[in-house]
Amino acid sequence: MARILLAEDDDSMRRFLAKALQNAGHDVESFGNGHDAHSKLKDDIFDILLTDIVMPEMDGIELARRAAELDPTLKIMFITGFAAVALNPETETPKDAKVLSKPFHLRDLVAEVERLMAA
Repeated sequence: MARILLAEDDDSMRRFLAKALQNAGHDVESFGNGHDAHSKLKDDIFDILLTDIVMPEMDGIELARRAAELDPTLKIMFITGFAAVALNPETETPKDAKVLSKPFHLRDLVAEVERLMAA
């Protein structure tokens, strides 16, 4: 089981992802924006940050950078329809961050989370 912080601005997608991960046995806390997620990361410990890249105010890349500064052992996975942005070296994403491109099947998400935890 992993403790996962989920940051996704789309309400229905956030609920859907959180439910799928919880059904797979993970402990999930979810937030609709990067600022709230970052505040939670300051006060609590998680195994994985699962974040959308494109969000208003603080995007997922900035959230991931700040999260990695708070906890260098935190595993980071981006979920996005804009994978090229995350893979671009100029975006300075945290090292070893994974990208899961939308659309994806929920079993793929659960499998990627399990791979991250095993790494």
